[in-house]
Amino acid sequence: MKVLELTNYSAGVCGVWSRVQQEAQALAGRKHEVRVFSSDRVKGKPEERAAATEKIGKVKIKRFPARKLGGESFMSWDFLEEGRKFGPEVIIAHSYRHGHTAKALKLGNELSVPVVLVTHAPFGSETRSGLEGVAVKVYDATLGRKALKEFAHVLAITKWEEPYLLELGLSRGKIGYSPNGIADAFFTKVSGMGDLKKILFFGRVSPIKDVETVLRALSLLDEDVVLEIVGPVEEEYGVRLRELIGELGLGSRVSFKEAVFDVKEKVSLLDGAGVFVLPSKREGMPQALVEAMARQRIVVVSDTPGSSELVEDGKTGFVFAVGSVKGCARALEKALGLRGLQRKRMGMRARGRVQGFGWWKIVEGLEKLF
Repeated sequence: MKVLELTNYSAGVCGVWSRVQQEAQALAGRKHEVRVFSSDRVKGKPEERAAATEKIGKVKIKRFPARKLGGESFMSWDFLEEGRKFGPEVIIAHSYRHGHTAKALKLGNELSVPVVLVTHAPFGSETRSGLEGVAVKVYDATLGRKALKEFAHVLAITKWEEPYLLELGLSRGKIGYSPNGIADAFFTKVSGMGDLKKILFFGRVSPIKDVETVLRALSLLDEDVVLEIVGPVEEEYGVRLRELIGELGLGSRVSFKEAVFDVKEKVSLLDGAGVFVLPSKREGMPQALVEAMARQRIVVVSDTPGSSELVEDGKTGFVFAVGSVKGCARALEKALGLRGLQRKRMGMRARGRVQGFGWWKIVEGLEKLF
């Protein structure tokens, strides 16, 4: 079957792109012919442009010049002509409220093929600016409600999205569940508990991740506890973080490392740490967290809807209130203090919680929709 995947980004570090890339490769591995269309923008590097074409394994990627419409990810790019040439039998459009999803519906109508929307958890406006929050509400009340009903299926990546989708007028029968998957390598045998004095943050280092809270919490912990920050650092935010590290006297306790994409390297990185931390202000379905739980790490997360859906405080990890330095420090102390059987049991429960997130299972679900 010919499958077209549509996403704003196919370059840089981006949770949506990570999902699309792995999903496309998994589908291609099951004998589907898969294309990915996206803008030529690079996530996190606004001045850069990615190559017009690329091939990853059996998946061909085509990128189109884009015009920014506002914010980081709202943009317009025209793929309709190339879409007609490819002639997909099914279209998977990623990210609700973005222009390419409306164009996906237009292409689907022209070709008489189903269009599936993967939402990527855009709901909840607590961290949006005033004008942006108003625009979101207006869109949802008008164009959004109409567009959602035109998709053959609407797939939420989290369970907490369902009430929002029902409120927007969708029936339960049209709503599916398709979480972000992870590679089988994350479910291989785990040996050892990692460095019990090492905390790992893994992901794009940007303001929404609220790394400041972890740094301030680290300053309250024993001096032999260290933090490793792995991922691409947004330039201005990186300056702020390094200034804060200096102010707190944490220079010898915090290290930065470039982004890691190789699965084996990721597994090794996670296995080397005793604790994984995710202090974000907002999360949909954090893939790095799923990977850490699959590796039986002790996880500490802020109480965003996406993280809280995965982590039950005291059972599969530890949870603290978004932005709470003292709460983060207490949760980290608990995580670092676990030893022996307690640590092993929590790690096993964490893996059990994400056992169904392997790509083979998720792709089987997609194929049933096709």
